[in-house]
Amino acid sequence: MQKGKIDVSSENIFPIIKKFLYSDHEIFLRELISNAVDATQKLKTLASVGEFKGELGDLTIRVSVDKKKKTITVSDSGVGMTAEEVDKYINQIAFSGAEDFLAKYKDKTEAIIGHFGLGFYSSFMVSHKVDIISQSHRDGTKAIKWSCDGSPEFTLEDAERERRGTDIVLHISEDNEEFLEESKIDELLTKYCRFLPIPIAFSTIKEWKDGKEVDTGKDKIVNDTNPLWTRKPTDLKDEDYAKFYKDLYPAAQDPLFNIHLNVDYPFNLTGVLYFPRIKSNFDIQKNKIQLYSNQVFVTDSVEGIVPEFLTLLHGVIDSPDIPLNVSRSYLQSDSNVKKISSHITKKVADRLNEIFKNDREQFEEKWEDIKLFINFGMITDDKFYERADKFALFKNVDGKYFTFDEYEKLIKENQTDKNKTLVYLYTSDKDEQYSYIDQAKNRGYDVLEMNGQFDPHVINSLESKFKDSRFVRVDSDVIDNLIVKEDKKEVDLSFEAQTELRSVFEGATYGSAQYWVQFDDMGENAAPVVITRNEFVRRMKDMSAMSGASGLYGDMPETVNLVVNVSHPLVKSVMEQKDKSLGDKVGELNARLEPLDTKLAELQKSSEGKKEEDIPQAEKDEIEDLQKEIEQINSSKADVLKSFGKDNKLTKQLIDLALLANNMLKGEELSKFVKRSVDLINKE
Repeated sequence: MQKGKIDVSSENIFPIIKKFLYSDHEIFLRELISNAVDATQKLKTLASVGEFKGELGDLTIRVSVDKKKKTITVSDSGVGMTAEEVDKYINQIAFSGAEDFLAKYKDKTEAIIGHFGLGFYSSFMVSHKVDIISQSHRDGTKAIKWSCDGSPEFTLEDAERERRGTDIVLHISEDNEEFLEESKIDELLTKYCRFLPIPIAFSTIKEWKDGKEVDTGKDKIVNDTNPLWTRKPTDLKDEDYAKFYKDLYPAAQDPLFNIHLNVDYPFNLTGVLYFPRIKSNFDIQKNKIQLYSNQVFVTDSVEGIVPEFLTLLHGVIDSPDIPLNVSRSYLQSDSNVKKISSHITKKVADRLNEIFKNDREQFEEKWEDIKLFINFGMITDDKFYERADKFALFKNVDGKYFTFDEYEKLIKENQTDKNKTLVYLYTSDKDEQYSYIDQAKNRGYDVLEMNGQFDPHVINSLESKFKDSRFVRVDSDVIDNLIVKEDKKEVDLSFEAQTELRSVFEGATYGSAQYWVQFDDMGENAAPVVITRNEFVRRMKDMSAMSGASGLYGDMPETVNLVVNVSHPLVKSVMEQKDKSLGDKVGELNARLEPLDTKLAELQKSSEGKKEEDIPQAEKDEIEDLQKEIEQINSSKADVLKSFGKDNKLTKQLIDLALLANNMLKGEELSKFVKRSVDLINKE
């Protein structure tokens, strides 16, 4: 029996392996089975080139658990190892047998999984002792047994094994006995090994007979050795892709369509990606793409490895150029992974463009399901946007679809304002904003429906990319101000009259919203009062709400513009009622203000052009006193006018009508509106 020390640069290699090399203890089973697959693939390669002339026989890899002995055994019928090879590949840590083999058979070998020699040592994360019993495929060699208790000390001695291959026997440590449960091993094999290219047997098939479970004695093969993505697309039917999707995601709805990846230059890449049905309620499940390296599961946490928008897809990506390493930070920095990521982005865009060109009708039918994905891609990945702008669609309120170029041509003539800016009108809610849409359509304008989760971000992005263009929601201003074709005439109402009328309407407002009263001359046939929302502020609030942040705009109360149509007969009636009811009181306050305003103007004029220090202090004090007195009178005047507005039924009715048109009149105020309407009708 040979004794020795494992050739490592530091005797602390085992604590490092246990704590830092792998992020998850359960990875040990993947590594051991990957090595077994390697050994089997090597034997098949040697047989194919005539260097192994024996019978291959049953190549199934077997996993077994002995709860009494507290062992897990992984057995293969591959090339096996001699004592010299154990010394080279096991005792000399990180000297990869796979790399050595690949160098010799690079033009003939089948897929060899292991690209480094540390995988075997992951077994010490769960074991207090590990045995290797191996019989080489070479004639005239003896079986050997290698044992190590997790220290650099090992033993190597002769052993007995019926046929070629290797058994790895793990003596499970007390704190890892969960891995002795059959259900746990089943779970790990399904997660990491379900698509490996060599059959893997664990346990036996059981059937129900005569009301009880009967062991058939037949091996239960846990993996599909020829998964769908390894086959040629020409050999597959739609049903095959659908079945594979159901196998991957049993509870999911049928996908929209798929992309079969099959690339051999400038890197090797296979896989199948599916477009899931995603609605605009942000019902998104990420981490549904499974990353494989030669059919060995690497990770399903692909964020940071592929562009963020691709994480919305489902399916499988497999590439031998993806390192078989569980460190996501390593994957994220790997140049091959970045190239693969970029290529997948291109393939996804090409596939979407192909569907759009070949069957636009089908593409439009599926637009509501895929637009969230495409919009997400366009706002997060410029390369994707460059390809997507050929097939990304706008949908208008009439349900018609347009590419970006088509829509620009449609609206260019009628929706260009006096500053040569093309105005894209849109709605985020067809029902709530119906009256605004109707007014826009009556002017011959077209209105887009943009009610998706990402649309506020999409709008910002498109404004930065479209030349001389802006997006405006239809309720952001009165119709004549949405697309200003020529300079508008001034409102025929003095500043003083506007100030008084503003106080009247402010007095009639209520609720948590902040109202900004404005005046416009919209004609006597237009609505008397219209509610609009400032485009910029509302958009910033929407984006703050979506991001979950508060900040400047997120903390602001809801702000709406109350646009009063000064030419409407009912608004004129409010002014008449105000003058009739408050004429004397307001006239008295105005009379007090007039001399004060005159005096203040005189003093301010005399101070013009003077430096601060040249103005006498007495004059400064007089100006300050006048300003305070004027402010107090104006405040009293505003209070009188607001009190009138609060009690004036017509003013309240006009505001409530505007609120009702915007679905903003609810609860008690809606009940009051109905009662007031009945009272007003009865008086007619």
